[in-house]
Amino acid sequence: MTVPTSLRLVIVAPETLDADPTDPHARQEAERSRTLRIGLLEAGYNIVAVLPADPFLPDRVAQIQPDMIIVDAESQGRDILEHVVVATRDERRPIVLFTEDDDTSHVRAAIAAGVSAYVVAGLAPERVKPVIDVAMARFEHEESLRRELADARTQLEERKIIDRAKGLLMTKQGCTEQEAYARLRKTAMDRGLKLVEVAQRLIDVADVFS
Repeated sequence: MTVPTSLRLVIVAPETLDADPTDPHARQEAERSRTLRIGLLEAGYNIVAVLPADPFLPDRVAQIQPDMIIVDAESQGRDILEHVVVATRDERRPIVLFTEDDDTSHVRAAIAAGVSAYVVAGLAPERVKPVIDVAMARFEHEESLRRELADARTQLEERKIIDRAKGLLMTKQGCTEQEAYARLRKTAMDRGLKLVEVAQRLIDVADVFS
């Protein structure tokens, strides 16, 4: 799969990137962040915002509506990731975490939280696009599985409702299961409703008068 480079990206990074430029550690972190952004821009991605990981992040992400969130962190990856997960809780988006922290003990938790790609150290600009491609493909695959699971659960719940409605008709009107289904289906067609809607209304009425 080739991901279109028109993706709108938001980078979430620690505010320490604006720290004292005379601090060697701050300079090193700023250079690493610069390398990442150069790789994204050279690959043609659109960086629409660089945001701090603060309590306002969910509102900013909701306003900007990016296609993907890039987490640019060093030792603060876990703390920043918590803010990002909250920001994408209501509307899921692919998350890519770039970090220099070689402590990978929390990788499993990060993936479970929704991170599509977890990249540790040594990132060359030319590697950025393949990472984004894989992250987007993984995210879309997982979202497809989520939709399929949700559809299956919905169908199961609807089947239970229809079966209960058929049982009510069979008990009260002495008809067979096939006849009960036919009546539900005809009512649904006559009234322009879904079969499960007719079944639920029948159940609701029965519950009122039970």
